[in-house]
Amino acid sequence: MVRLALAVLALISSQLAPASAPSAPTAAAVVPPVSARAHAAGLVDVRTAVPDAIIDLRYATAHNFTGVRLYPTDARCLVHRTMTHGLRIAANRLRRKGLRLVFWDCYRPHSVQVRMYKIVPNPAWVAKPGPYAYSHEAGRSVDVTLAHATVGGCASHRVHGHCLLPMGTGFDNFTPRAYAHATAGVSPRAEGDRRLLRHAMAAGGLSVYSGEWWHFDGPGADVHRPILHAPLR
Repeated sequence: MVRLALAVLALISSQLAPASAPSAPTAAAVVPPVSARAHAAGLVDVRTAVPDAIIDLRYATAHNFTGVRLYPTDARCLVHRTMTHGLRIAANRLRRKGLRLVFWDCYRPHSVQVRMYKIVPNPAWVAKPGPYAYSHEAGRSVDVTLAHATVGGCASHRVHGHCLLPMGTGFDNFTPRAYAHATAGVSPRAEGDRRLLRHAMAAGGLSVYSGEWWHFDGPGADVHRPILHAPLR
């Protein structure tokens, strides 16, 4: 009888206990420390701020506008530490809606920017490299999109098993449809998804670049700074 009573009490307690908060991030593996040079430059792995971030660095593959791999295959998504607070806020807001941030690009070495501009020498689409670092080269900008938090649920457009939201264009789409506030050729659903992303990032103090719906700048992204020489690993 005692065992039965204890079992009943345990069942009642489990039913009365509050459910886990839906905004809690998925447990992630321990993030290894960044290199000494990255640390000295103020760079951190984005997963220290967003543990459930989906990392899909396009320049670590040939699946980008250049058609060649520009980063090491084991490149990490590094951001300046001033971005972590804002990204944490944005990710929390999206998580409550069952969504996760997908990172297409983060810190970008100056040498890679030089290669990109040689391939597409149009400053409207690729920032012309100069004797200083800003935006991606300073680790103060990110390129992101959205995916459903649960694995599966779609027949295509997956990344690491998660279903990407339809945003109207893919990454590095050099057409007017890629503008942050574009309406022509962009479905109402995609407009809404872009707006959702903008609002979440804005809540964290991260501003969208008008020419690319996926590009967001953190504090001081436009300030010219010394070129970083930090590795991506």
